Amino acid sequence: MSARPARHVVVFVKAPRLGQVKSRLATGIGALSALRFYRQTTACVLRRLGRNPRWRTLIAVTPPGALHGGFWDASVPRLDQGAGDLGRRMARVFATLPPGPAVIVGSDIPDLASRHVAAAFRALGRFDVVLGPAADGGYWLIGLKRTWPIPAGLFEGVRWSSAHALADTRASLPRRFSVALLETLEDVDDGASYRRWRARDALRTRRRAFSDVPASAA
Repeated sequence: MSARPARHVVVFVKAPRLGQVKSRLATGIGALSALRFYRQTTACVLRRLGRNPRWRTLIAVTPPGALHGGFWDASVPRLDQGAGDLGRRMARVFATLPPGPAVIVGSDIPDLASRHVAAAFRALGRFDVVLGPAADGGYWLIGLKRTWPIPAGLFEGVRWSSAHALADTRASLPRRFSVALLETLEDVDDGASYRRWRARDALRTRRRAFSDVPASAA
């Protein structure tokens, strides 16, 4: 009996350097706070996903000179995103991974958890493509079953960093490809989304604190 092809999760990251990450967020909360948010969120995402035995996690790094930087967990394998826009870089990664289903996720989605990636791989058991919609019209995850060759026109004409990114990506797929959508999450790209995330995080913290209180003390 042949072994099931390995599952791969690739986390796209940028070198966390002041003034070079989360520029829109930095406009709302300051460059230093944006850098701190990015570093903390990336570390949390890698910790949540990198230790899961159900898939192999890799980091895809940009710019190329940062590939061997000491910014991330050294135990997680790294690869170079390469040149080009986001679509060209993602297509390159999908094409170079070993056989099997694969997903790419962003590193700036603080609500991203292992259950979301597990849901993506379940969807790829029945669909060719899976997308995790973002609240702003983009997406926080894309996965390919990869039983077909990577389409030559994948990601062509996508208006990145806009409300059209998800729709444009779907339009770039061949008609024969079936598509599944996951739940909508919010990527933190500006001051307003940052404040909403802080409110959600504070609420989760209060709920955890309440759940830890013994019944006799409540």
